[in-house]
Amino acid sequence: MRKLVVGGAQMGAIQKADSRAHAVERMITLLDQAKAQGCTLVVFPELTLTTFFPRWYMEDQEEIDTWFEREMPGPDTLPLFDRAKEHGVAISFGYAELTPEGQHFNTSILTDRDANIVAKYRKIHLPGHAEFDTERDFQHLEKRYFLPGNMGFPVTRTMGGLFGMCICNDRRWPETYRVMGLQGVEMVMLGYNTPSVNSQKPAEGPEERMFHNKLVMQSGAYQNSTWVVGVAKAGVEDGFPMFGGSLIVNPDGQVVAEAKTENDELIVHECDLDDCTFGKQTIFDFARHRRIEHYGTIASQTGVIEPGE
Repeated sequence: MRKLVVGGAQMGAIQKADSRAHAVERMITLLDQAKAQGCTLVVFPELTLTTFFPRWYMEDQEEIDTWFEREMPGPDTLPLFDRAKEHGVAISFGYAELTPEGQHFNTSILTDRDANIVAKYRKIHLPGHAEFDTERDFQHLEKRYFLPGNMGFPVTRTMGGLFGMCICNDRRWPETYRVMGLQGVEMVMLGYNTPSVNSQKPAEGPEERMFHNKLVMQSGAYQNSTWVVGVAKAGVEDGFPMFGGSLIVNPDGQVVAEAKTENDELIVHECDLDDCTFGKQTIFDFARHRRIEHYGTIASQTGVIEPGE
């Protein structure tokens, strides 16, 4: 058995006026709770340090850059790393990354239990749009502020297992899980900031969106025989609601832990990485059952091409 106790550290709303230091204080409180419950890994959401700023239209690059981190850890986040090292707890969280070359990414990292960064992922499936859209109830400007990730979907061997990351909209795309599944991934960690309503389809309310949230994570877990830890930043940020629904899903696609609120909340489950083995050696034994000679369209074609009449 390869067991580790995993905490999903859901965060409630972070307002536009809230400081990084205040967000980190809340993260440390959840980290302390996780340590008290025996966690050895804690997963935080996408863009954990700030409000979900892509809802705001900005033209001034200096203003945009204020939402980004130039180093990790930096002065505001170092206390989190120090507490994680003190507790001996690995952490994963998302933030806006500004590289030394001036590139902007929606990024997630994973540390080991000594607070050393051992893996990084940059969000690939950016939703939304790049210019102000008068037809939307609210803006979703990730394509304006971020570049698509340039690191693929890496899987890292650490803590006795194989770990991967993705971010928010990535969870809706089966290719995300399968690329990691083909590297033997045993736990996928993902954070999200998801509006409670669809800005282009107001009739699609929280219940339907929560259904889709569970559907994609459960199917990704089952079809790749992997644990999935999905963690939200939720609540009403500056008048804009986001749903919670943080989950831990086992390799059979079953929800084993689920958040009940849209506030700061810790969900905990003891995960045995060996639970991935049966599925990987039977129904989802890729080496025996995949037929890649028929899958070429997936990697060679982007949009839909309908068959001729």
